[in-house]
Amino acid sequence: MRAAVLGAPIAHSLSPVLHRAAYQALGLAGWCYEALECDTARLPAVLDGCGPDWAGLSLTMPLKRAVLPLLDEITPLAREVGAANTVVFTGDQRHGHNTDVPGMIAALAEVGVTGAPDAGDRAATVLILGGGATACSALAAARGLGAARVTVAVRDRARAAGLLAAADRVGVAVTLTGFENPAVDAPGLLISTVPGSAAAVYAKRVARGDLVPGHLLDVVYHPWPTPLAAAAREAGVAVAGGLALLLHQAAGQVTLMTGQPAPLPAMRAALESALRAT
Repeated sequence: MRAAVLGAPIAHSLSPVLHRAAYQALGLAGWCYEALECDTARLPAVLDGCGPDWAGLSLTMPLKRAVLPLLDEITPLAREVGAANTVVFTGDQRHGHNTDVPGMIAALAEVGVTGAPDAGDRAATVLILGGGATACSALAAARGLGAARVTVAVRDRARAAGLLAAADRVGVAVTLTGFENPAVDAPGLLISTVPGSAAAVYAKRVARGDLVPGHLLDVVYHPWPTPLAAAAREAGVAVAGGLALLLHQAAGQVTLMTGQPAPLPAMRAALESALRAT
């Protein structure tokens, strides 16, 4: 069976390391997983070329939203979020899934975040940086942790329509705020879905001590640590990084594509080995 990760650019992806390690641990000798460069223009043709020997696809930027109209079925979570990072082929059907949301929740659980504080606590505030597809998944993750309201910092409110529509579907109330000066000074949870350089202003604020979160999830995994993650760690903040997210979302994909529980320890060991080699 075949599987692959699609995106543009894709050469940096560590998904092949994770999925191949899973196949080896599960004894799936006939399975292969590769990285394929694919932009939105090529996506329909690539999907059409996936025959009965294909188990599924992992999707990264810029394909998570573009794939939706090309699918036969979409899970309720992927539909709510408005993004699918996984395609599973069943017969001649294409099924869209979102493993980013449970991946975020699992990554945060590793640093002790298992639920939202009481609503009356100022630390109950969830602040999300960015308004793209990953931010929409972060909304659903916040809901999964029990948050009913989040604050989202965006550069251009006029481009936040997709985010606000996702918030309505997810059932989370959103307060939009400016990116440079968010109306939150000490969120209980900060989730950054923007590139490391874009969050540099927040790194400076954390270092100064005027915006120190209770916990941080930074979805970037390369280069690591980001300036924000480094500043947060220096301030004593528990940090979940993009590598933990990558691991857990990949584990969800392995389970969906193979029908077997993902061998998380083997996948984690392969990831750590690959990082040491770089």
